[in-house]
Amino acid sequence: MASPRLETYCCPNRDAATQLVMNFQPEVFCGVCIGSASVSLLLTILQLLPKKGQSPRKMPKASSSSTILLLISICDILGGLGMIFRSSIWLGFPSFIANISVVNGTDVWPSVFCVGSAMWIQLLYSAGFWWLFCYAVDSYLVVRRSAGLSTIVLYHMMTWGLAVMLCVEGIALLYYPSLSSCENGLEHAIPHYITTYAPLLLVLVVNPILFRRTVSAVASLLKGRQGIYTENERRLGTEIQIRFFKIMLVFVICWSSNIINESLLFYLEMQPDINEIPLKNIRSAALITWIIMAVLNPMQGFLFTLAFYGWTGWRVDLKWRKREIPWESMSSSTVGENAYPSPVNYQSNIHDSKKISTTDSQQTDEAISMLSDGNTSGDDRLTRSSPIYQGW
Repeated sequence: MASPRLETYCCPNRDAATQLVMNFQPEVFCGVCIGSASVSLLLTILQLLPKKGQSPRKMPKASSSSTILLLISICDILGGLGMIFRSSIWLGFPSFIANISVVNGTDVWPSVFCVGSAMWIQLLYSAGFWWLFCYAVDSYLVVRRSAGLSTIVLYHMMTWGLAVMLCVEGIALLYYPSLSSCENGLEHAIPHYITTYAPLLLVLVVNPILFRRTVSAVASLLKGRQGIYTENERRLGTEIQIRFFKIMLVFVICWSSNIINESLLFYLEMQPDINEIPLKNIRSAALITWIIMAVLNPMQGFLFTLAFYGWTGWRVDLKWRKREIPWESMSSSTVGENAYPSPVNYQSNIHDSKKISTTDSQQTDEAISMLSDGNTSGDDRLTRSSPIYQGW
């Protein structure tokens, strides 16, 4: 699981709240992390592999949104691998891990492993949060026709730059001036927790707003395409809205326990003695949410693929086949038609106006189909109701 407590545990003089959760059934906790991460990893890869008997998803053109969805899954896969590796070392080499608690120990490798594995997990999941934020931004820009594959470079710069900067900054502030003297009071660790949870809270607050505006923009696009809002278009708008809802539902399910757990632990840290009897229920709630985090955090990868693509089946097709990209032939034919301009007359003006209308409708179809990637039924309904299909 991904929690700033993992980095805090690397401090030999860690706080009592971190000591409470990290020492609570560590074998069970690591086993749960390995099991949940392994199941999620296998199912996520199964979801992404091509399947037998299924035709490839037909997209009008390559979109930055589909690339972002794949990058989110990659971040989850790599983060899950980090959890499996870290928990396996904890279970397999308990004497090696015990040296982390030694204040003046001569062996630095336990601390290096503790800090390195915790940073790996935090960095990958933080990058996944930023990519999810970029997906919401890109969805809105695609509908507004202000995004494309060229913007993916900007998303890469923003996502990896912010993820690395916040991770390094938080770790540097936590371990300043040295690993043996960190965690001397809450004010020493608060910047680290802020840099960890900032992208998570950004997705929770901003993404629903962007998704809501995107759905409204989709409805306006569908109405403006033919001047009417048919039942088929209403269904497509509803499917896009449900898809956004599934994405946010998975995110809330997987990470709400982290916010609850961190709030409880911070409350315990502010108490003079966390072992007091009146705090028993709070301690129990903190330990329960700690185990829940070990189950839900790694499962985000698989649950996101269900929200993105739905269940894709068990039958994997490992044979490589060359797939024709439908928009390439479309683009080549368009280039051939526009290679030589026709004389300007009344008939050509009518033809040009129809071509502009058709192109505008095609751009609308492409923008909406990018948002409904993986929903072939919605794409088919959109094609049947579009002016292109009707021969305008």
